[in-house]
Amino acid sequence: MNDLRGKTYWLIGASEGLGREIAKGLVGAGAHVIVSARSQGRLQELTWALGAATPLAMDVTDGRSVAEAAKNLGPIDGVIYNAGAYTPMRSQDWDSAEALAMMEVNFAGAVRVLGHVLPAFIAKGQGDITLVGSLAGYHGLPAAIGYAASKAALISLAETMRHDLRGSGVAVRLVNPGFIKTRLTDKNEFAMPQLMSAEEAADHVLRAMQRQRFRTDFPRPFSWFIKALSSLPDWVVYRFK
Repeated sequence: MNDLRGKTYWLIGASEGLGREIAKGLVGAGAHVIVSARSQGRLQELTWALGAATPLAMDVTDGRSVAEAAKNLGPIDGVIYNAGAYTPMRSQDWDSAEALAMMEVNFAGAVRVLGHVLPAFIAKGQGDITLVGSLAGYHGLPAAIGYAASKAALISLAETMRHDLRGSGVAVRLVNPGFIKTRLTDKNEFAMPQLMSAEEAADHVLRAMQRQRFRTDFPRPFSWFIKALSSLPDWVVYRFK
């Protein structure tokens, strides 16, 4: 088990929902947390609520903003990339700008952040990276233009890094939640199996951060069902609308 106490984590996507609960859990575990999101006001309110955290406003879609935040970051033991954007979108309602906006936050933002953090981790032979993906990234799903593709890209990124960084001292971790009750899933008009609270999901993430396992998918058995879709023949998967 990895002890979180006394370590410094940079939590990106901290101001709402899952990120907010992860921040609470880290502070409760005795870690120091640097919390980032776009809104300085929301971050300040979060740090007041936590009683112990450092706000660092940043827009992951803006390379200059990420570079400026990284310059002011200071030494860290780990980074948690939890920034996420979601808008339900079917192919019939195609909106390229909206789809690209999701990709900028969910995937490209992680690439920008890691470009500043990873070299320092590699140089010192130590560091901890947690990428929060989604079960939606395992298979193309209805009304998921933009979102599922961006999460699939993040999963692929984590898998590649896990290969490359083996033996480097840098730990890479992928956490894929299912449906979490947040302002993002409030946009959905369909039934969401095994919908969980942000507090429950944060507990899964924090437990994953204390283990050596690369991949954590939850909740079960919904995660088993989503991953099983890839093993089914196409005529079975696509026969239902």
